[in-house]
Amino acid sequence: MRVLVLLAVLVSPGCVARRQPAVFRVLPAQPAYRLRAPDASETAFPEVLARFTPSTAAWVDLRPQMELRIENAYYRDGSARRDFASYLGTEVAQYRAGSRGLRLVAVQSGVAQQPAGQPPVQQLIGAPQQRRRFHRFFYEVLLHRKDELHGAVLLGAGSADELDRLATRLLAGPASVCGAASPDCTVFPPTCTVSLEIEIVVNGAPRTVLWGSFLASVAPHPRHLELLRLHAGRPTPVVIDPADPNALRLPLLPGDRVTWD
Repeated sequence: MRVLVLLAVLVSPGCVARRQPAVFRVLPAQPAYRLRAPDASETAFPEVLARFTPSTAAWVDLRPQMELRIENAYYRDGSARRDFASYLGTEVAQYRAGSRGLRLVAVQSGVAQQPAGQPPVQQLIGAPQQRRRFHRFFYEVLLHRKDELHGAVLLGAGSADELDRLATRLLAGPASVCGAASPDCTVFPPTCTVSLEIEIVVNGAPRTVLWGSFLASVAPHPRHLELLRLHAGRPTPVVIDPADPNALRLPLLPGDRVTWD
């Protein structure tokens, strides 16, 4: 009987230790603030992006919910100079990264008639490369040392290891990877502006921002602020002081949900 009474006490609701809710916490620190995850691991703000996906100052690996925005300018047929007099307009293509490669999600055109020899913006990335599962975007690569020719480059591969090997070859000799009609490489023309974006939600409305944007860019000087960040597939609160401008330098990640006023 005494054993039964003891067990009842041990399992009674008042004696069960309540599990603390899972949260992220922004921690003041020097030289950089830190983000503590629900598993107690801590990441300095400058390293948050690299923890989400392999990246450096020169390149970024695309992950689901990241987008590639390509804006290409077009000029009159036969124009030797790319100036305002021959300018026709721009076209924009947006691709979203996923587990099966890149998916074209939007095309906008401000060009009335496609000039010869200048392909539509959605054809700059070939279909075989779009189907590659892994992609690495280089902001700028020295394509031709003699002519000091630089350009943005997108690599595609079937595995992470293959992507690393292609990237090593690209930096050693771009021509060995980005030859004519390469299914693994896209060299964007000088008329192109390419940027990485992520999709977040701000005050209930979907919004795209540049990769590397800070929380302060979408919630400047907030009086009240709530931030949910995905952790183990679930939206998880981020405990943050909205009155601390340094805390608002937290880098945004895909799927973040921001509510502020």
